[in-house]
Amino acid sequence: MPKKQLIRVKVNGRDRQAEVEPRLLLIHFIREVLELTGSHIGCDTSHCGACTVLLNGKTVKSCTMFAVQADDGEVLTVEGLIKDGQLHPLQEGFKEEHGLQCGFCTPGMLMSSYALLCNNPRPSEEDIRRGISGNLCRCTGYQNIVRAVQFASGKMAQGGAK
Repeated sequence: MPKKQLIRVKVNGRDRQAEVEPRLLLIHFIREVLELTGSHIGCDTSHCGACTVLLNGKTVKSCTMFAVQADDGEVLTVEGLIKDGQLHPLQEGFKEEHGLQCGFCTPGMLMSSYALLCNNPRPSEEDIRRGISGNLCRCTGYQNIVRAVQFASGKMAQGGAK
């Protein structure tokens, strides 16, 4: 049995540490060790994007990355988007523009969209579609997701949260 390794990670602004097996995937660390179940396990091959989180400000598919690779890093999950009990403009956008149906892809879509807006606060429709291209949705047809990101972009430009 592999020796466990102590990792330290800042998750959603909170310092966390745990002893983990070197082969533990980041998604399992997030869901099972930290009990943050917003990120979903979909395909285990990085194709669906339901497990997308931000690591040091960049999107990663947490189902194909080991938790030990996040050691000394900073992880943002979908739970970290809410600030002081207030939905992030992206979450509001998904609600207002009906950007979800079954909700399975939503955490990954939100995180990819968040990363996009951090780098490009006023994306075009083409930019948005490219920004979410690593995330599959089988329900919505993507149009309402695009509208949700546009809603958030507009709200953030008017002084909404980042």
